[in-house]
Amino acid sequence: MRRYDRLKHILRLDPEKDCHEIYRLIAVYEFPWDLARALEVALYRTYAVPSIGRLLAETAELTDRPQKRYDDTVLLLDAVVEHGFDSVNGRTAIRRINRMHRSYEISNDDMRYVLCTFVVMPKRWLDAFGWRRLTGHELSATAYYYRTLGRHMGIQEPPRTYEEFEKCLDDYEDAHFGWDERARQVSDATLALMASWYPAPLAPLVRSASTALLDDSLLRAFRYEQPSAATRRLVRAALRLRGRGVRLMPPRRRPHFARQNPEIKSYPGYPKGYRLAGLGTFPGNGQEPGEDGRAQGKGGQGPSACPVRHIRA
Repeated sequence: MRRYDRLKHILRLDPEKDCHEIYRLIAVYEFPWDLARALEVALYRTYAVPSIGRLLAETAELTDRPQKRYDDTVLLLDAVVEHGFDSVNGRTAIRRINRMHRSYEISNDDMRYVLCTFVVMPKRWLDAFGWRRLTGHELSATAYYYRTLGRHMGIQEPPRTYEEFEKCLDDYEDAHFGWDERARQVSDATLALMASWYPAPLAPLVRSASTALLDDSLLRAFRYEQPSAATRRLVRAALRLRGRGVRLMPPRRRPHFARQNPEIKSYPGYPKGYRLAGLGTFPGNGQEPGEDGRAQGKGGQGPSACPVRHIRA
């Protein structure tokens, strides 16, 4: 297989009918590392909307248990990528996401904005740092994939095209980005989490590199000091150099799912598995629901109690 053979295959697929397959190929073969970083930026970006940042602070999940919250979010989204919308695992993951969201008062506009970040930020990241850019064909498939996910999540009036997703994101940020003290706490906790993935002496460098990747609107919203121009140039040059190096490498032959990322640290028992229905938060009674929505004890054995044992392609 040559470097661009998988892209040729993607271009033969239908961006609407085959949107899941196209997005899966992009996510687990073409750009697994880049999409992980881009989606981290996407979720981080949402904190700058005060209504979102405050809610995340009130739940205390990202300030008190940031690693667990990070892991659960990645694993739930990853299950849909790996198994599809209509699979048992995909339906379980979406059901788990929906139950968490419905425990809080979240506006449709905020939900739609978060969805937009998942579409727009990977494209912008790859434009800047990827070994290649996404084609219009791939952007159409990505937009349709997330429009489908949005419908499954009950989001009303999700954008249809990439251009609509991008306009929705930019307009929402222009109207809503702003300072909030509790959102800043969530931001600080997230930066600390990212720094914790590396040896302790490197933590200040990791934080500096992370803030160097933030645009001016985010820096203003969180009231962070502007990184030096030299730091920004160095960090961005290093990422561009990595992208050029990846371009020269042979294409990936085995899929790399987000659950395999070294940043996932809450489930050291893999490959023993984890329960998708047990991921995330359970506001109220602290019990895990079964597949039918009824609560069951932590040790309960039912259809949803079997661990997810992932099959490698």
